[in-house]
Amino acid sequence: MTTPSVSARIVFDLDGTLIDSAPDIHAIANEVLALEGCAPITLEETRRFVGNGAAVFVARMRGARGLPDAAQGRMHDAFVARYDRAVGRTHPYPGVAAALSGLQAAGHRLGICTNKPIKPALAVLAHLDLDGWFDTVIGGDSLIVKKPDPAPLEAAFEALGQGPMIYVGDSEVDAETAERLGVSFLLFTEGYRKTPVNRLPHAAAFDDFAHLGGLVDNLLKR
Repeated sequence: MTTPSVSARIVFDLDGTLIDSAPDIHAIANEVLALEGCAPITLEETRRFVGNGAAVFVARMRGARGLPDAAQGRMHDAFVARYDRAVGRTHPYPGVAAALSGLQAAGHRLGICTNKPIKPALAVLAHLDLDGWFDTVIGGDSLIVKKPDPAPLEAAFEALGQGPMIYVGDSEVDAETAERLGVSFLLFTEGYRKTPVNRLPHAAAFDDFAHLGGLVDNLLKR
């Protein structure tokens, strides 16, 4: 990667973008469902339910098993209580560490904006030795609103100072957030997206982190 004439602020989503955390979320979700005497959800259901924060995830899995609204509070509490330790089955997508290293070496400042609560987000980043790359991490409970409200993403960019803004994510929520803030969006296609790529607004799409540095360079040349 060639060093750009200006350094960019690059913010990443976490689950489904930098890491595949669905196996861990699947495991703790089924622990919570077992407490309710319910059948487990599948890994595919887990991937479909991820993206809008813990409360929405719990509501979706509860709905999938026909549990009443009255169960939401206790199920959410049980889920969040397990979330900090949900790291053992999670792994970065191939090439993530090398891509982050290359971007940092090129002078870019890196951050995270995720709907995952901040404590489990920091726990999994530390477990995977990814925490050293990022100057700011905004979690789903860092502000009073979550993505796709653009405020959390705006806060992440503001924490990184000045420079062009690029958001990297994998989902409909990420695409909408970037569009609402008016920033360039790079779409990682191997995460938890449900919508066809051509139906999501994005500057470019990629399926391999080896391509990310080149896409960033191309955006900065425009």
